[in-house]
Amino acid sequence: MLRSFGEIMTAVQQLKRAKTIAVALAQEPEILKAVSDAREIGLANSILVGAGDKIRAVAEEMGLDLEGFAIVDEPDPVGAAATAVELVRTGRADILMKGLVGTAALLRAVLNKERGLRSDKILSHVTVFEPPGYRRLFLLTDAAMNIAPDLQRKAEIIKNAALIANSLGIERPKVAPICAVELVNTEMPATVDAALLSKMAQRGQIPGVDVDGPLALDNAVSPEAAQRKGILSPVAGQADILLVPGIEVGNVIYKTLHYFCPGVKLAGLVTGARAPIVLTSRADSHETKLHSIALSLLVSSMMVSHNS
Repeated sequence: MLRSFGEIMTAVQQLKRAKTIAVALAQEPEILKAVSDAREIGLANSILVGAGDKIRAVAEEMGLDLEGFAIVDEPDPVGAAATAVELVRTGRADILMKGLVGTAALLRAVLNKERGLRSDKILSHVTVFEPPGYRRLFLLTDAAMNIAPDLQRKAEIIKNAALIANSLGIERPKVAPICAVELVNTEMPATVDAALLSKMAQRGQIPGVDVDGPLALDNAVSPEAAQRKGILSPVAGQADILLVPGIEVGNVIYKTLHYFCPGVKLAGLVTGARAPIVLTSRADSHETKLHSIALSLLVSSMMVSHNS
């Protein structure tokens, strides 16, 4: 099981097949630095889609050498998104990465029925965290895509996150549906969904995972907190995946860890399409972008091996 982003980077560097990133509207300094570093350390090469003159000008200003990078001149954001998606769809790139293109334009290209990356799964966002001192990785979903998922959508979000956990070597992920309390309360719909998801997993409707809830955040991740509250389950205190009830909770947990936990490392991607999508914020650090590339390449490699 991979327990750090250092181990993820090493695992991707050891993959035997060549790897390529397709970047939609690549003329953004931090994106260019991230893909340049990804090539430098042996993660992947990139195809840079966007305004060619601006890509070269930004790279020159930053002192980056673009020799060896393919540049596809497509200055229109919608066209750049469609072109980058096409590169992935036709197998010329392994993962899709958002540059300066708007999220809505990128997702429209991804979901295009004829020329996109649509699959039979929903799209959902997964963040992988490496908090200092925690000694392992954990996953948070969904803090960016699904606003208020219903029961069935939560089940699909779990399945998407399980794929990411499997790529990290977690064979049977432990999933905690996060609520404010540990007991079912009909006035708190999230607790009812959590109990139903637990039963669905027991009955094989959500295969390959152990789900137990409702669980509050403390007794989902802390064995001591779970023990003090007398919670006996295979998930309590050792959850691999935290399933949040809605985007507000996920967004707050994400930003709390990001801004109040010095030294935390993280990566995020959108899953559920035919290839992973690196969908980082402009506020995300260069390190986060690089970790997101590595994680997405690892997931892509597993998807290829499963489909071959």
